[in-house]
Amino acid sequence: MNDATAPMEGAPLIKPSSTEHPLYDKIVEACRTVYDPEIPVNIYDLGLVYTIEISDENKVMIIMTLTAPGCPVAGEMPGWLVDAVSPVDGVQEVDVEITWDPPWGMDMMSDEARLELGFM
Repeated sequence: MNDATAPMEGAPLIKPSSTEHPLYDKIVEACRTVYDPEIPVNIYDLGLVYTIEISDENKVMIIMTLTAPGCPVAGEMPGWLVDAVSPVDGVQEVDVEITWDPPWGMDMMSDEARLELGFM
C-alpha cells in the first residue's frame, strides 16, 4: 500500500499489542517456537502474528494471519500457537483468531527472517 492509499486517520490496520505487559516477551518467545511447515522461519518473525493482547487477568488474545488463504495448515496453526503459549507461566487462557485483513506480505517479515530466507 503506498502513501496515497493509506488511511489518514481512524483505527490502525493492525490492533496494537500489549507490549508493556510483563508476560509479553515470554509470549513472543513462545510464538517463535511455532514454524510454518513450508518456510523454515518461525511465524512471529514471518510477521504472521499481528497482535498479542494480554488482559489484566493474563488472558491472551492473539490475532494472526497466514501466508495465503489456501495454506494447508490453516486449520491447525492456531492450535499450535495455543499449545505453544498456554504453558507460559502466568498465562490463564489463550485464544487465537485468524484474520485476512490486512493481507500478509513479505514486507511484514523481520530482518532476521529476510536474512534466513536470502532476501537480504
